[in-house]
Amino acid sequence: MKRSVCVLVSGGLDSCVLLATLARRYREVYPVFIRHGLVWEQAELTHLRKFPQAARIPRIQTLTVLESPVRDLYGEHWSTTGRKVPGSKTPDKAVYLPGRNLLLLSKAAVFCALRQIDTIAVGSLGHNPFPDATPKFFRDFAKAANEALTSHVRIIAPFRALTKEQVVRRGLRLKLPLHLGFSCIAPKNGLHCGRCNKCAERQKAFRVVGVKDLTRYATAH
Repeated sequence: MKRSVCVLVSGGLDSCVLLATLARRYREVYPVFIRHGLVWEQAELTHLRKFPQAARIPRIQTLTVLESPVRDLYGEHWSTTGRKVPGSKTPDKAVYLPGRNLLLLSKAAVFCALRQIDTIAVGSLGHNPFPDATPKFFRDFAKAANEALTSHVRIIAPFRALTKEQVVRRGLRLKLPLHLGFSCIAPKNGLHCGRCNKCAERQKAFRVVGVKDLTRYATAH
């Protein structure tokens, strides 16, 4: 088994399945959640803190929460206000957050350099259309970070060739409690709203795979 890996987690399906997958390959898995001040983060954290124990994933270290507020950058953006959140019929590009991976990886790279962790894992999928989620971006960022930190970190995206449906299938094979993963950008009282872009993506994945979606939604779908 490899030594250690830092996994950037959001609490969604992809990062939860990624955690379980990497726990089979690394002796130490460090989940890191970076809080930007976005409207869905508290619900994400609540679910994320429950998942590893419920899933009985070994070798998972205590969740680290780091702060990187973006309200001063994003202003009155839908992600900080919860207003005009992209709905179920919007395209993937509607949920773009400027500099998302740039911000996440900058904080994670320093975290890893200080602890001599040489790998950062992200849960980007094959359909991710954003410029900061390409293999080239990850390679170039790692090169710049290593020069700045005199470190030897690399960035991996093990699910980069997978669809959401394939991730769900992998989670089912691992017998994970997928309903505990949280992937909603407009939560209602801590529940999935059932109407946003991310809820629609989640619902479609379970529907295509052909398994019952046990997720609790605030609104019937």
